[in-house]
Amino acid sequence: MTSPAANLAGRGVWFYPDGLTGNETIEFAQRLEAFGYSALWLPDAGGRDVFALAARLLDHTTDLVVASGIANVYGRDALAMRSAQLTLAEQSEGRFLLGIGISHQPLVEDMRGHAYGKPVATMRAYLDAMAAADAGYVGPRPAAAPPTVLAALGPKMLELARDAADGAHPYMVTPEHTKQARALLGPDRLLCTEQKVVFESDPEKALSIARETAAIAMGLELPNYRNNLIRLGFEPSDFEDGPSDRVVEAVVAMGDAAAIEPRLEAHVDAGANHVCVHPIHPEGLSVPWWPTLEALAPATTA
Repeated sequence: MTSPAANLAGRGVWFYPDGLTGNETIEFAQRLEAFGYSALWLPDAGGRDVFALAARLLDHTTDLVVASGIANVYGRDALAMRSAQLTLAEQSEGRFLLGIGISHQPLVEDMRGHAYGKPVATMRAYLDAMAAADAGYVGPRPAAAPPTVLAALGPKMLELARDAADGAHPYMVTPEHTKQARALLGPDRLLCTEQKVVFESDPEKALSIARETAAIAMGLELPNYRNNLIRLGFEPSDFEDGPSDRVVEAVVAMGDAAAIEPRLEAHVDAGANHVCVHPIHPEGLSVPWWPTLEALAPATTA
């Protein structure tokens, strides 16, 4: 038997739900499922506990895969992470997908008070510890082995995602990165790519909204995204006064559905199994912007 999460395909949604009440979040997930989205990706960045929320949403949906995008390895030891993964996968009949990552130095050291280790070595050791913890888990097990994907941007982390996990979940990337990632992962690993979207036909207004969103991440001095974009050919000068227009246009798809669809399809053509639509609210709120989600829904675009 293969779990639904292990065969994840099609289009999903990446979303911060912290502007919604618990019941509103359930309604949100159910509506996504009705629209034909195959997965909901939940962040782990200081708001709701990602596993507690995933458990509730899985209990109130039928087919939707719920994924952590991305659970911070510095926030839980390997035994706690593995136990949560096995528990959620068993309870949901395989609809939970675990995404884990090493986060960013400021978020680990300043927010959590931990020492930030070398990313690839830290992740490799953590995966080894999860494998060792598996032997001590005595709870009911899922019928199929639940998949794990890594927040992988650079080539070494992508190789680790290929060799020691089930694939990768890149964030804030371009279709060119997706192409490079697929080449490194090989044909059989999951590649679940996040794509930010601003559903706005006015080019100047769309760019303004998109710039603010991109600047929040890069303004927090999260070097992993910036370094990855420089590897892709951008210049350090593109980040000196906030992200340049060309950076913003590269990581955020803007316009109406006709303008945005080609970007989503470009990731698929480049090798993504699954594209995670990240809808940006025009006022920066953590509540759904339904015009985006309705226009790009698989049930609408099929």
